[in-house]
Amino acid sequence: MIKLGVNIDHIATLRQQRREDFPNLCKAAQVCCDAGADGITMHLREDRRHIQDKDVFDIRQNIKTKLNLEMAASAEIVEITLKVRPDSVCLVPEKRQELTTEGGLDVSGQREKLAEAVGRLKSAGICVSMFIEPNILQVEACAQIKADCIEIHTGKYAKLFSKLGGADEKIQAALHLEIGQIKAAAEAAKQEGLIVNAGHGLDYENIPTILKVSHFNEFNIGF
Repeated sequence: MIKLGVNIDHIATLRQQRREDFPNLCKAAQVCCDAGADGITMHLREDRRHIQDKDVFDIRQNIKTKLNLEMAASAEIVEITLKVRPDSVCLVPEKRQELTTEGGLDVSGQREKLAEAVGRLKSAGICVSMFIEPNILQVEACAQIKADCIEIHTGKYAKLFSKLGGADEKIQAALHLEIGQIKAAAEAAKQEGLIVNAGHGLDYENIPTILKVSHFNEFNIGF
């Protein structure tokens, strides 16, 4: 059975706009857990635009299900994570101008830096995932730096799916190609002994096709 992690970042976005302790993140996380979520995902960004340091510690202390922390591989965030001790982390790229994470991490081009972060986190007993595009070279790089998991970025798939209203053959062909790349990446990861997760842009309408892809362990969804 595929697990569901619920991302609560943008509940924090709403709270930060109000400058109050409402909506309360611990209560929101508990609602998700009570409804059957297998875990809570939150992204402690370097600019602290939504999730704050205190949120991560509070959620860690107040939920009984799995905590998955999305994070950049920066020294500051790694140190905080080692204090929080989430069950798992997902290393992601960050751009200050983006509204949400755009694109996967270039693991192949940052092996040394990422291998160091992976090693430190794993030594603390934390399961480490890498957020990547559905690309076999990136999958192989994840295995080489000894990550435990990959999380396939499904954002391009979701955007293409949303444009499927008519009989546009180019969109259909692009969507078919993207699904093929997701399948290939999942298969390659399985062969490398990596756990396979996925996330970004998934919703009730577009997830049935992704469910047909083999080897998925978990989806992380904020919608």
